[in-house]
Amino acid sequence: MVIEDKFILRSKVYFNNRSIHLLKQTPGTRAFIVSDSIMETLGYLQTAVDHLREAGITSSVFTGVRPDPDIGIVSEGLKLYMESSADVLVAIGGGSAIDTAKGILYFAWKLAGNGASAFKRPLFIAIPSTSGTGSEVTDFSVITADEGKVCIVDEFIAPDIAILDSTCIQHVPRRVVADTGIDVLVHAIEAYVSSKATDFTDALAEKAVKLIFENLEKLYSDAKDSDARDRVQNASCMAGMAFTNSNLGINHSLAHAFGGMFHISHGRSNALMLGAVMEYNAELSGSAANYAADRYARLAAVLQLPARTKREGAFSFIQAVNRLKKNLGIEDNIRTLGIDWKEFENALEQMAEAAMRDRCTPTNPRQPSTEDLMQIYRKCY
Repeated sequence: MVIEDKFILRSKVYFNNRSIHLLKQTPGTRAFIVSDSIMETLGYLQTAVDHLREAGITSSVFTGVRPDPDIGIVSEGLKLYMESSADVLVAIGGGSAIDTAKGILYFAWKLAGNGASAFKRPLFIAIPSTSGTGSEVTDFSVITADEGKVCIVDEFIAPDIAILDSTCIQHVPRRVVADTGIDVLVHAIEAYVSSKATDFTDALAEKAVKLIFENLEKLYSDAKDSDARDRVQNASCMAGMAFTNSNLGINHSLAHAFGGMFHISHGRSNALMLGAVMEYNAELSGSAANYAADRYARLAAVLQLPARTKREGAFSFIQAVNRLKKNLGIEDNIRTLGIDWKEFENALEQMAEAAMRDRCTPTNPRQPSTEDLMQIYRKCY
């Protein structure tokens, strides 16, 4: 089902401990830094400012980033960015910080007339402080608007440089390690079964899946395990490279709508949908002989799980994913989050319709109906 004939990677990637020092080599005169209060408290924001100063660059800072950034936060940052006259844009923080910076860049561009000569694109540097979104190398940004999550997808917003310094993620709480780590896994799985998957995205997705299964539990158990931190962060970036070229699927579509409606973190929302989505895609209750079942079986083989048939391989892989989630302390279902059934049922149709419109749905390996999506939600509850 290879139907795409290109692979694009805009971002130059630097990795390993202390690579944040590379900011000292940044060309430019003025930087606008998008971050959050946590990075400020931990001192990483000041480290970035200091390194840029050594490069002869002055900095303006916006620390108003919040989880699941909304259009109001982006607008606030945009106003300050326009006043800064920056020729360097730096995002340092989790996916929310990088998504906010992307939103600022996107709307600054649009306000200038979609690439008019009045707007000169800044050098865009992304430094992730979590291992999950892969946003440091993607052309995706998720912004909350009107109680829902909107995906902005445009090559223009992909960072020019990604700096993967795993010292920046050593203070991440265990719950966030679990949420963001499973988000990496979902990115890799959905890229692998996407209708736009290619040999190039497959290679990155397979490696990301393997790295997550080998290292995520280690990192969850011991945040001081620097090797596991490096490997999980690399997996996050690889999965990002894969899905920015192949797109995603209904796991993300459902998670966007659910997370926006009930204010559940993106990674946790993805985790709660994962098992039911894979069972639906593989038609596990039926023939289990389709494209998605074959792809899940191939991932099972990568992990050296039983996969003599498509059904056995798909089942083995889904079971392995469910065990990993359990070992990371992730809930079995939505009900355990304390969400009332009646409230959930009342929101079902709206969430399913939003998921049908989501930018991730068209590349899902099995095209759903609104009713299909409602039934997946009910199974997840």
